[in-house]
Parts: sequence; structure tokens; C-alpha cells
Amino acid sequence: MSLHRKGRAALVLALVAVVAMAFRVSWNALRDIAGAVGADDTAAMLYPFVVDGLMALALIATLVLTGDARRFALRVLGAYTIASLVLNYVHGLVPELHGRTVDWGRLADWDPANWALVLLATSLPVGSIYFGSDLVAKVLHHRPVPIPAASANAEESTDTVMKRSTADLSVSTPAPITPNTTVLPRPVAVGFLKSTLPAKPLPSIAPTPVAPIERRAVATESTRPRRATGRVPDAAKPTRPKRTPKQLLDEARKATADWPDAKVTGEGIRRAIHTSPANARSLRDTLKAERAAKRAATAAEAA
Repeated sequence: MSLHRKGRAALVLALVAVVAMAFRVSWNALRDIAGAVGADDTAAMLYPFVVDGLMALALIATLVLTGDARRFALRVLGAYTIASLVLNYVHGLVPELHGRTVDWGRLADWDPANWALVLLATSLPVGSIYFGSDLVAKVLHHRPVPIPAASANAEESTDTVMKRSTADLSVSTPAPITPNTTVLPRPVAVGFLKSTLPAKPLPSIAPTPVAPIERRAVATESTRPRRATGRVPDAAKPTRPKRTPKQLLDEARKATADWPDAKVTGEGIRRAIHTSPANARSLRDTLKAERAAKRAATAAEAA
């Protein structure tokens, strides 16, 4: 157990040393960038703590927080890591920044790139105030989930706890019962002692009378064939007066008076006057013949 703790302590110390050396390397570049965007000597020396210091704070917050708060800390850590990387890259591309001979507010020759870099460099301190305060508030209000006592001591105990079943115990079954035998002067073996008290007689219980099951007559299906009902009486049939051919022709003329020739069909006449298909076809032929004769007479008069 002591070796395990010493190994973790050595790993943490090595990480702190690496982070400190990396901060020293990045500190020079960020200080020069801060001086190029108008910061004085004191502000330029504190500028690296604003950027890289918030990165360290966000890293610690990710180890403490959980859920959405942890994802927020990871986003802050990633954003400030990218921003520090960009500023270090610009410091390596612009030699004038090393001697602080660059003009104020001029980090790139191309104006859009220069505006973006100046905006990035000047907005990081404000972002550090906002995001740093938010992360600290989240850490202070965080309530860790309590660890059960059984799992809390799991790392410290390496012994295997075994529960013995009742079959493994020294006394698992009762001792066998030996019959109680007594040797009397006479050669008679007496078994288990029995009580000589007479048993108390129990009153007899009279049987409950059960009502007999009644047999009820069940209607059976008749096997006799059913009698035919006979013809439907004439009074029950629908009565409709029978029309003569002349009456049918008059009804067809009235129904098709405003019909075009294409609509004058047997089916249309049958539905209009409710007659049989044969009568409808005969009326169709008659009506078409009358219309043809009428058109011929009109043409002759016009000529």
C-alpha cells in the first residue's frame, strides 16, 4: 500500500514540474503578445497567469465536478488551450515581438487576421474573469456523492472474506437418538416409554345433509323437418301499376328531353324511368330514330 501511495505522489510531482516548465516557456510569448496589444510592463508580466492560470484552474475543476459542470470545465480548458497555442504560434512567426519593436496593435500584416488576433488577445482576460468565477462557484457548490463504507475500504483490505456455510461447521447435525431400553429382572425389553393416560374421546360430528340435485327437463333440438311456409301472399308483394309501351315512351321522352345524344343510352333510360333493360334498349332506339328524323326535317326546311 505504501508503494502505491509513493508512486502516485511521484507522478503528481512530475506533472507539477512539467506544467511549471511549460508555463515558463509559454510565459515569454504571452508577455510579448500582451505588450504588443497595449499592456504595460506589470500587466504584460501578469498576462500569462490570466491565460495559462485559467487552464490549470479548469483542469482541477474537471477532476472535481461531474455531469454538465464537468463538460463546461472541459470546454473552457479546450478553448483557452487553443487560444494559448494560437498566441504562441503568432509569437513564433513575428520576430519583431521578441524585441518589442512591433507597432501597437499589429500582430499580422493582413488586416482581418490582425483584427482577429487583437480581439483574441484582449478578450482572454475578460473571459478569465467570467469563466474563472463560474468554475469556482461550481466547485464550491458541488456536493460529491458519498462513497459506501464497504467500497471505501476496498482498496485498503486485500484479505478475502469467506462465509462458512452451516454444513462446514463442526456440529452440523444433531446426535442420533438411541432408544430408551431398560433391563428388568424379567427378560423383557421395553421400548420407548408410552403414556398410559387414556385419550379424551372427541364428540362425533354429524354429517351435513346434502340437498339432492334436481333433474330439469332440457329442450332438445327437434329432428322433425320444418314445414314449408308456402308462397308469399300478394298483399305482401310490392304493387306497381303496369305501364304500356306508349306510357313508357312518353316518360322516356320527358326524362330525356334535355339530354344530349351521347347521354341517351339504354342504361341511362333504365335508371331514369325504372324499367327493364330490354324496354330501355327499345326506347333508346326509338328516341334516337325520332331525333334523327327531326334533324333531317330541319335540314330540309333550311335548304
